[in-house]
Amino acid sequence: MLLANIAILVLAGFVGFSVISKVPNTLHTPLMSGTNAIHGIVLLGGLIVLGSGADGFWSKLLAVVAIVFGTINVVGGFLVTDRMLGMFKQKPATDKKAAAKDGDS
Repeated sequence: MLLANIAILVLAGFVGFSVISKVPNTLHTPLMSGTNAIHGIVLLGGLIVLGSGADGFWSKLLAVVAIVFGTINVVGGFLVTDRMLGMFKQKPATDKKAAAKDGDS
């Protein structure tokens, strides 16, 4: 059973790499938003497992690790998405441009 689970994990890694490597650069930000939603589910699942009284040290440790990595990915993803969206905002006029317009009239 362990060998089958490891084989599935390795194959999922290869498929994930194959799919992500074919994504054009313009779609990386929407893809990041999708992974934020998925890791939000991981975060919620880890909190539910800890709250329901997981049995054993390893179950609790795995839930804490899932919560930590999920939190890092969600926060980092939102920061990257915010920065990318900030690139499309209109920049306000600078003082030099405003002073030049005032001097021309």
